[in-house]
Amino acid sequence: METFLGMLIPFLGTTLGAACVFFMKKSLGDLVQRALAGFAAGVMVAASIWSLLIPSIEQSEGMGKLSFLPAFIGFWVGVLFLLLLDRLIPHLHVGSNQAEGPKSRLGRTTMMVLAVTLHNIPEGMAVGVMYAGFLAGNAQITAASALVLSLGIAIQNFPEGAIISMPLWAEGESKGKAFLGGMLSGVVEPIGAVLTILAAQLVIPALPYFLSFAAGAMLYVVVEELIPEMSQGKHSNIGTVFFAAGFSVMMTLDVALG
Repeated sequence: METFLGMLIPFLGTTLGAACVFFMKKSLGDLVQRALAGFAAGVMVAASIWSLLIPSIEQSEGMGKLSFLPAFIGFWVGVLFLLLLDRLIPHLHVGSNQAEGPKSRLGRTTMMVLAVTLHNIPEGMAVGVMYAGFLAGNAQITAASALVLSLGIAIQNFPEGAIISMPLWAEGESKGKAFLGGMLSGVVEPIGAVLTILAAQLVIPALPYFLSFAAGAMLYVVVEELIPEMSQGKHSNIGTVFFAAGFSVMMTLDVALG
C-alpha cells in the first residue's frame, strides 16, 4: 500500500495544479509560465542527478573503473527513447503555433495534452524504477529515497498541471474540460511507474540501467522543451532564477531526507 500511494503522489501534484483553472480568473502570464517551466526543469535536473544517476553509478561499483558504463549506456538509451517518441507522437507545446511530430488531424488542445504527457512518461518511469529497487531489497534505495523522488516530481508537476489546464481554458475549452485535460496528462505517470516496476522485477540486475534510462529521458525533456520555454522572450532570467530554486529544493529534499 505504501508503494501504491507513493506512485500516486506525482499524479496528485498534476491534478492539484490542473485544478488551478477553477480558482484563477485569467490565463497565466508569460513571466509566470517561464518561472514555472524553470522551476520544473530545476527539479528534474536535480532528481536526475541525485536520485537516478548517482545511485546507478554506486550500484555498479563492483565493475571498478567501468562503474560508469551502465549509467552511460542507460542514459543514452533514455535520451534516444524520448527522441523517438518526440518523432512518433504529434504534439504541440504551450505557446507554440507549430506542431511537432508526424502530421495529424488532431485538434490543438489534444496535441497540447500530448506534449505534457510526453514530459510525464520519464517521470513515471523514474518513480517506478526507484520503488522497484526498494521492493527488491536494494540496500541503496530506501523507502525514504523513493518517497523523496515522488514528492519532488509532485512539486514540479503542480506547475505543469497549471501550465496545461490554463492554456486549454484560454483556447476556449470549459474549465471542466481544461481540468480534465491537465489531469489526464498525468495519468501516464502511475501507469508508467507500474509498468516499470513489473519490468524491473524481471531484470533486477539491470537496475542501474533502468535508473540512468529514466535520468536520460528526463534530461531530454528538460533540454528539448523546458529550457526553451523558460528562456524565450524578454526577462528570460526569471526562468533561470526559478530553475535554480527548483534545483535547490530537490537537492535539499534528496540529500536531507533521502
